[in-house]
Amino acid sequence: MDLSESLRPSPYPVTFNLVQPPSPYRSRYKRTQQGKLFTFKTLSCSARNLADKKHLKYPKDNGFYSHSEEPKLRFDKITSRLHVQSFIDRIRALPTRETSEILGLFEQDGCFKTISEFNELLMALVVAEEPDVALTLYNQISSYCLVPDTSTFSIVIKCYCEKNDLDEAKRVLVHMIENGFNPHVVTITFLVNSLCKKGRLQRALEVFEVMGRVGSKPTIQMYNCLLKGLCYVGRVEDAYEMLMKIKKNVVEPDIYTYTAVMDGFCKVGRSDEAMELLNAALEVGLIPDVVTFNTLFNGYCREGRAMEGLNVLKQMKERNCIPDYITYSTLLHGLLKWGKTRNALRIYKEMVEIGFEVDERLTNALVKGLCRRSWKERDLLEDACELFEKMQNGVSDIEASTYGLMIQSLCMGKKIDDAVVNLKQMITVGYSPWMITFNKVLQTLCAEGKMIDALLVLGVMFECDRVASRLSYNLLIHKLNRQGSILEACSVYGAALKRGLIPNKRPQQ
Repeated sequence: MDLSESLRPSPYPVTFNLVQPPSPYRSRYKRTQQGKLFTFKTLSCSARNLADKKHLKYPKDNGFYSHSEEPKLRFDKITSRLHVQSFIDRIRALPTRETSEILGLFEQDGCFKTISEFNELLMALVVAEEPDVALTLYNQISSYCLVPDTSTFSIVIKCYCEKNDLDEAKRVLVHMIENGFNPHVVTITFLVNSLCKKGRLQRALEVFEVMGRVGSKPTIQMYNCLLKGLCYVGRVEDAYEMLMKIKKNVVEPDIYTYTAVMDGFCKVGRSDEAMELLNAALEVGLIPDVVTFNTLFNGYCREGRAMEGLNVLKQMKERNCIPDYITYSTLLHGLLKWGKTRNALRIYKEMVEIGFEVDERLTNALVKGLCRRSWKERDLLEDACELFEKMQNGVSDIEASTYGLMIQSLCMGKKIDDAVVNLKQMITVGYSPWMITFNKVLQTLCAEGKMIDALLVLGVMFECDRVASRLSYNLLIHKLNRQGSILEACSVYGAALKRGLIPNKRPQQ
């Protein structure tokens, strides 16, 4: 059966035909132009911008290297690689002046004598993340009496993909084929991948069909792009059928082929089927990487089955696949979201032991989870206090809700002195405590007979424009009556009346 049968077209009409170029398209190298190649003052590139890009690397030869990477354009010769890197280094070294210096830098060397030298500068600009400059250079190619070749068109297609102008990239591909140039499979793969990432699957499939017409054989990287595209638009069943046909008739799937379909299953709540695909990949001798396992973690946590993620983590370690930060943070988030606080604490400690720095959002969530759980499981209060103190001594920002729950938990754990200290600290850092937090502190102080502190807290409530509850006023008046502090009891009663509350307890006569 033909593989294309599994790629059922969208029911929506498509007015796009790849093999017929748009009528307004004109050859870019047939027109002539006088004068200089650039007027760089009109361009967005600057020496400062180029100098700020510190980690530029020249693309490798292969297509995909991991589940997340994109296909790369190729320059096979080592000398070309070195030449391109030399261009990039020289562009970076320019002082902060007008970008027209870039042109002067290379014109002095007469570096546009051949199309290969022209392509090398184009590629240098692409790697330097300046597609607009590269396209302007391409538009002026006739002024150097040069004719573009396959590499030129490939670079231009990449530029338009980087700019998200995929229709123009498609037009260049059409023009390239019509003029007798056979695009390399990596070029087509790059365009297909860009279309799939934007959800334009139907056009990606039409570009895919061109490969057979130009005599190119699709690679597994090309199929991986299509599989991800199918899953992106929700056509998971089609992706699975395509995977099965690839296994039977076309090329050998790699682990990223399986991972793409696994990710599709996980995103629609079918993580068990994703696990079955992982087992199928293992049976044929493929070795899953951290991205494959992370797909499962994400799926199980989405479905509220974070405990299944712990089993996946165990299996991952048994296969000598080292978990990364995404592994742990996904699992930690899922465990906290579904109330598995003790397991979340264990994962947190494992992360810290390995050397990962847990972000503030997750750390706050863990402290709040421990606080809530400590109301029934009192032993967790010590863990919450330890982590909270670590946050106070470190650089992590503590959220207002974290402060509030910590103070309430300390009150319930009969650590009122620590609760008062943290209440003061919360106000010092600029937070206004909730009424429930104030009332819990007031009630606990009254229960322990610490009336002076209770009155001080009541005064702070007034300053923060918070209103004590009727229960808090009743406890205050009752305790003050028992201590014989009638004047203070009258003051508290009057303060309650002034704020619209009538306590059940009254000062003793």
